[in-house]
Formats: sequence, C-alpha cells, structure tokens
Amino acid sequence: MDQAFGLKQMLSAMSSRPAADVPSAHQASSLLAAAPATRRHCRTIAVAGGKGGVGKSTVAVNLGMSLSMAGHDVVLLDADMGLANVDVMLGLTPSRHVGHLLDGECTLEELMLPAPRGLRVVPAGSGARRLAQLDNGEHAAIIRAFDELVQPPEYLLVDTAAGLSDNVTMFAAAAAEVIVVVCDEPASLTDAYGLTKVLSRDFGVRRIRMVANMVRNEGDARALHQKLARVSDRFLDVVIEFGGWVPHDERLRQAIRRQCAVVDLWPSSHSALAFKQLAGAVDKWVEPDRAGLDRIAFFGGRTTPVGGVPR
Repeated sequence: MDQAFGLKQMLSAMSSRPAADVPSAHQASSLLAAAPATRRHCRTIAVAGGKGGVGKSTVAVNLGMSLSMAGHDVVLLDADMGLANVDVMLGLTPSRHVGHLLDGECTLEELMLPAPRGLRVVPAGSGARRLAQLDNGEHAAIIRAFDELVQPPEYLLVDTAAGLSDNVTMFAAAAAEVIVVVCDEPASLTDAYGLTKVLSRDFGVRRIRMVANMVRNEGDARALHQKLARVSDRFLDVVIEFGGWVPHDERLRQAIRRQCAVVDLWPSSHSALAFKQLAGAVDKWVEPDRAGLDRIAFFGGRTTPVGGVPR
C-alpha cells in the first residue's frame, strides 16, 4: 500500500471522528510521553598525538571514564583501525568490530560494548589488515554511522591512531574539538606540530587543545605548551590552548597493566585526580561555531570527504 495514501486516509478518519472519540487529557499526555525525545546535542572530542607512545589512548580512556563517572553519557570510539587497544586497556572482549559495521552485519548500537562506570566503547580490530587499509569513503561511512543513532550520547570521544595517515586526520578533523597529547620529548613536540599543521592547513581546524602527559608538574606542562604554541603562532593559522596535564604516576602504570582505568581503580591517585580535573575543564569548554563547516564531521558537516567523492 502507498504510504502517503495510507497517511491521508488516517488523517481523514481522524478529522471526521466524533468529538467523543477525541482522546482525553490523560490519554493525550500518555501519547506525548510515548513520543520520542528531542535529539540532544553531542559534544565530539578527538584525542590525537602524532607520535606513538605519548599516552593518548590512556588519556582518552581515563577522560571518557571520568566524564562517565560524573554522570554523563559517554561513547569512546577506538579509531586506531589496525592496532586497536581501547578494549585491551579496559579488559573487554569484543566479538565484533567496525569491519562488521561496514559490512552491514550489525548496527552501531549493536556494536557498542558496555565498559565500567557506564562508559560505552566502539571497538576497532587489532591485527586486521583490512581495517588498516580502509579508504576515505569507508572512514566517512564510520563517521556517518553516528548520525543514525536515535539518541546521541552527551560526549563522543575519538581515540585516533598515531601518525599522519588519512585514518588519523579524517577522524580528528571530524570532531568539534581536538586534544593533542604531548610528552617531554623533542619527537613528541615535532610530531604534534606536524599533526597540527595538517589539520590546520588541509582541514581548516582553527583550535587545538594541548594536554601534557607524564610530566613532573604544571610548570613543565606549561613550558611544553609554550614551545608548541610559539612555533604554531608564527607559522600556522591555528590557536593552541593549554588543556591540562597529567603527572608521572606509578599507579597509572599499574592500572594499565591490570587493564583498568586508573580513575576507577585508584580514584584518589595523582593521575586520577588530574584526569578528573581535565574532565571538569572539558565540561566547561565552549564549542567552536560549526556553521559553514566544510568538512565531514560527526553529527553534521559535509556528506563526502575533503578531496572528492569516496572511493
């Protein structure tokens, strides 16, 4: 039966119904209660690092769980498609990954794994060569899959891979905010600058939040920020803001070995307190204006990747 015809018939029947058939106030309120809620806004944050080994996955996991523990609905997407490790860090055992989503074998909702403290994880595959070789069209399909969620989360955190591949830059640029994690090593600063340059020049990202990891104190963290911001201010059209810092902490290393988030296992440790402070700051960030955004993005933006039609 033609759906439009069916709707017209139903509306016609309703308009000709006797007044006695009109639902009572109680019935009307029940119908309103059953109606779907308005889709809420989702804040999207990519956690990147340029160089491997700076602890970006640790930051993503503990920031996500800190926000979840604070009462927010949080989803963490593992966007390191070939060498995923978020599930390992949290002791999860996924039976499916984003490859199954791309193949139409499951929905995004079905793919999500429950993690401690209410956090939900979208797992990627580890050692899956096919996932490591996804093209831009497939990256775009993963990003677009989030548009189909009936109720978006309050926060979507995206743990990107290391390096400057399309896998990294597309997922980072698709988020409203980008956190770049650095540590006190020359290679970390160099790679963070390289990533910032690509995101600014090729994707129009105009603001980056820098988080210093594994530093001794806030003074060292701000010194790292000044080094990165000084060269970026000189050569790039992007603002690098100081986002926060995480100290060296043996408890954090122990939590990683035990496949737990330190904010859950040792909530009073130095690193856990730092992650909670970071989560509090994130919750107060003012999101950039995304009007006129000319790139593919989570929950809005272009329908095709920058550079043309998906392959």
